Amino acid sequence: MSKYRIVLVSILGVAILAALWAWTTYNGLVRANEGVVASWAQVETQYQRRFDLIPNLQATVQGAADFEQETFTAVTQARTQWQQAATRGEQIEAAGAFDSALSRLLVTVENYPQLQATQAFRDFMVQLEGTENRIAVARRDYNDAVRGYNVYTKVFPRNMVAGMFGFEPATFFESEEDADTVPVVEF
Repeated sequence: MSKYRIVLVSILGVAILAALWAWTTYNGLVRANEGVVASWAQVETQYQRRFDLIPNLQATVQGAADFEQETFTAVTQARTQWQQAATRGEQIEAAGAFDSALSRLLVTVENYPQLQATQAFRDFMVQLEGTENRIAVARRDYNDAVRGYNVYTKVFPRNMVAGMFGFEPATFFESEEDADTVPVVEF
């Protein structure tokens, strides 16, 4: 074989290997991105379950006692904000507002033990607790998927392929700044 042929075959081999690497990297990026999308869909599903459950809980609690209309208004407004959110960022913001309003509702309920006398209320509280646990798991799974995707898109040399094809880092679901503060309910 001539030197020219050896060089040509070597160049062709390197080009084929580079193309295969780019192909598999791109497919990996697509898979990782779809993992993020699927995880976010689970977060949305669990929030929707919560938003479907809350009106029933709210009706039960309102029927048992007449207290702090402002808390119910905040819950309703947060639910509406979630339903009207167009982007993932808006949904994350709406979820934070809902978390805050819901925590005020739960603290209010704890201060009224007579509300817990009805079986329906206890049943809804159990369902709500289960929903909150599902939401926590869905958020964790989403953040795990985002972490994996973001690492995949930022590691050299994959970051070059990610940049060429417009794969942007995903947003983590983070708690609100004052989420560790116990809500205060005043009557």
